[in-house]
Amino acid sequence: MPRYIYDHEVTITDNDGIFVDVEFLETREALRELEPRRLFPITGLDGFITLLDSEGSEQAIIRNIYDLPDAAREVIERSLEEYYMIPRIQRFVKMAENFDIWMWTVETDRGVYTFEIRNHNTAIKPLFDGRVLIKDANDNRYEIPDVRQLDKQSQRMILPNL
Repeated sequence: MPRYIYDHEVTITDNDGIFVDVEFLETREALRELEPRRLFPITGLDGFITLLDSEGSEQAIIRNIYDLPDAAREVIERSLEEYYMIPRIQRFVKMAENFDIWMWTVETDRGVYTFEIRNHNTAIKPLFDGRVLIKDANDNRYEIPDVRQLDKQSQRMILPNL
């Protein structure tokens, strides 16, 4: 049965970018090469982070990363960022439609991408907090962290599609 990790009872250190090592301070028990994963990857970005061993077995659960000491929280955030690596759209450069297939060129935090959207109803998912998730025709995922923070031209391009 996995343990729940609360505030200052552990030390979490980086182990090769994606993996982390956890040491429980009271018992001095150490768990090595754990992979942090979100139990709710779309809606629960900061809570319910599972730590999996090399066999994929759940060893511990972090209820909320903001309950951790700052250094441990930063290690978990970096590991999750490396694992999920979803390009974040910063602006829309170009949009064109041809026979109900949309071609979008976007500028992201990882460079410029051009991709197709075939079905707006299933490809674009607005979330309650202003984020928008987009899945292209090749199942690649993109995120708009806050649609309200896009420049006016980008908002004009995306908002009619939401």
